[in-house]
Amino acid sequence: MPEGGKVTPISSGIIARVAQAARYVISGNAAAGWFPAGQPLAPQAPDSAKGRQFDYTTYINTTYTPRASEPISFADLRGLADNCDILSSAIETRKDQMEALDWNIRIKPDDDNKRKTPTPDQQKRIDAITEFFQYPDKVNTWEQWQRQLLDDMFVIDAPCLYKRLDRKGRLFALELIDGATIKILLDDSGRRPLPPDPAYQQIIKGMPATNYTSEELLYLMHNPRSHKVYGRSHVEQVILTVNTLIRRSIHQLEYYREGSQPDALLMAPDNWTTDQIAGFQKYLDGLLSGNLAQRRKLRVLPGTKYQETKVPTLKDEYDEWLARIICFVFSLAPTPFIKQMNRATAESSHDAALEEGLAPLQKWMRKNMNRLIALDFESPDLEFAWVDDREQD
Repeated sequence: MPEGGKVTPISSGIIARVAQAARYVISGNAAAGWFPAGQPLAPQAPDSAKGRQFDYTTYINTTYTPRASEPISFADLRGLADNCDILSSAIETRKDQMEALDWNIRIKPDDDNKRKTPTPDQQKRIDAITEFFQYPDKVNTWEQWQRQLLDDMFVIDAPCLYKRLDRKGRLFALELIDGATIKILLDDSGRRPLPPDPAYQQIIKGMPATNYTSEELLYLMHNPRSHKVYGRSHVEQVILTVNTLIRRSIHQLEYYREGSQPDALLMAPDNWTTDQIAGFQKYLDGLLSGNLAQRRKLRVLPGTKYQETKVPTLKDEYDEWLARIICFVFSLAPTPFIKQMNRATAESSHDAALEEGLAPLQKWMRKNMNRLIALDFESPDLEFAWVDDREQD
């Protein structure tokens, strides 16, 4: 240091800013390079913004209408499911298949995949859990309760269970809640807040009614997405197909209900007046309407010409293609909705669809029930299992 010089300390704030700026410089990206990539712009958000899941709408929690950020509402999804016969049949078929399966509560296998004989304490807990699931909400049977849960999963992908506790804080009932009334809340990272912060808000009569934590309410989404708040249901996957099917069905209904085109035209002589034509029309209607025996007889009419009209096509291969799409989404065989195929092919298609479609549903239900057994019944050594007697290939 030269004589008379003065030492000026560099503040820690300056050093921190210089170090922070150096983080955004990529070595090897020279500005004088040939068509260089360039240095990235310095981030504008603070470090606390790291890990944000997706770019959600600012103040999204203040918009209290459930699924307001999605183009298709819960009401639209349910309307599509209720008004499309093939879609409704596919949903009910899957619910029937799940209802036909038996289940039990058993001991988890050990590391060697062997199950020991339950101890008296374990058997007592197995009996208690089995009895609880016979009427999970204390009103509906397991079959009725499961059908409602699956319906909300298939249609809106928002099956919700409220854990009703008794006075001792133990699980008393698993009550079904309409998922269309539940709004998902987010924290600053775009994820559902952890307890004790509320994770859900129920909207009743168009206003926020009550909050739930993730421990109080189970939102059992089946098909979540990283860039969306709400899941994508089976119905949402076939929106265009279902819309097309509904409109084709309406067209077919109007053909039989309204329609102005007759099945045939009978040309009257040129010299007939309007009154004569109307009188002859009444004569034919009175003779043939509602009388099948008279309609099948040949009639000789004076000076008239008979012209049969072309019958429109009410069903073609396109209807079968639409049915195939819906059945594919639900992993069902489209055999009932398409032209007859040979028996071996039909049985093979049915078995494959049954296996492919049921396995994910069984796993989804089993995982959710095992979570309840481990946490709410304090029995991590027990598990929910399906009794499946089908032969595995």
